[in-house]
Amino acid sequence: MRLIIRPDYDEMSDWAARYIKKRILEFAPTEERPFVMGLPTGSTPEGLYQKLREFHEAGELSFKHVVTFNMDEYVGLSHDHDQSYHKFMWTHLFRHIDIQPKNVHILNGTPEGFSPQLPLDQRITILEAECAEYERMIAEVGGIDLFVGGIGPDGHIAFNEPGSSLVSRTRIKSLAKETIIANKRFFGGDETQVPTMALTVGVGTVMDAREVMVLISGQNKAIALSKCIEEGVSHMWTVSAMQMHPKSIIVCDEDATMELRVKTVTYFKGLEDVHNNMLGEMTVLNLPSASTRSPPSSPGQAPSQMKEIRDMHNNTSQMLSLIHISEPTRLLSISYAVFCLKKKKRKEIKKRTERRQK
Repeated sequence: MRLIIRPDYDEMSDWAARYIKKRILEFAPTEERPFVMGLPTGSTPEGLYQKLREFHEAGELSFKHVVTFNMDEYVGLSHDHDQSYHKFMWTHLFRHIDIQPKNVHILNGTPEGFSPQLPLDQRITILEAECAEYERMIAEVGGIDLFVGGIGPDGHIAFNEPGSSLVSRTRIKSLAKETIIANKRFFGGDETQVPTMALTVGVGTVMDAREVMVLISGQNKAIALSKCIEEGVSHMWTVSAMQMHPKSIIVCDEDATMELRVKTVTYFKGLEDVHNNMLGEMTVLNLPSASTRSPPSSPGQAPSQMKEIRDMHNNTSQMLSLIHISEPTRLLSISYAVFCLKKKKRKEIKKRTERRQK
């Protein structure tokens, strides 16, 4: 598993978009041999979709022979509902590119014959048939070449909430309370308006893809990232299943690494440097420095605090080296100074997140 750590949300989105572009161009898809992708929704991939649109507008990338399967959809929302994932995908990506409508596949939360007034068992039968058909269509095109995903703060991928089977297939899923609360901002802040059920690809469906790339941004998902990278596979953190995939990539920003050990971050950054030097591709020096870029415009694009923390560590170490104190005391002083700064930054990020959700 590769872990790509970028300074901020914008550079994370840029790296992921360039990787997708590279994979599609290398594949050279045709009508008879399309490139098949799995796609996510939510706030995290918005920057990715913007950059893919830019590639298309510049004539650098075509989606004419790309087939897509989205991860999930709410049960009970029509295609034209403002918060349906059909509406999201056409608004943020599909209507801006040359993808053929016949190649777009999104689970239908209101399939033919479905009505909220039907008895529960009849509704479930109709929805289960929709899920089975989705799996059949994925198999019919030969499987998914690259599945792109995002996660929730509790580490769920698609709507595979904590406790989901790691071999699950496309199915009906009840949403966790935390997910409903997290998504109420899309429904005018009214928790009662958030659907309580969804259709979702399973963890097993994602794992069947030939390659998986997961985007993780923000300090509120830092614990989930640490569970995925530094602990074992668990159905309580379904993204941790990526450890078992033969070709998985996690792309994150610095804020998402706040709960990782320094040694872990250093290891993966060093590994990526070696990888880039060997292959001479996917360089990380791709965007202007933070000091020359305009302020981030999207909610997820808060600038990283990690450089300041590392500078604090180095400056404190240099200062204490001039004072005649014991080594244990010096190390304790450095650790405490860094702890205080991290605590301050977490509070700032929390306040910023609260302001965005209001």
